[in-house]
Amino acid sequence: MESMHLTDIAANTSDPRSGLRAVASLRVLTERLELTQVEAALRAGMGWSDVAEALGVSRQAVHKKYSKKIDQTIPTPRRNR
Repeated sequence: MESMHLTDIAANTSDPRSGLRAVASLRVLTERLELTQVEAALRAGMGWSDVAEALGVSRQAVHKKYSKKIDQTIPTPRRNR
């Protein structure tokens, strides 16, 4: 299902069952996109602190969430930037 269509369904309160399924699908899509962007940021030389700032979370939170999920061939910075 197309993401723009999903947002329409998620925002429509006339069918809560469909709306909730759409919200769940959007959550999965968002998590997948976020991981992709975290990997792109690390490849571009951004540090965990930079990624955390962009996401509005702590460095510890983003590192805990993604350090074991990212492509292990991506070189990660040893120090915060």
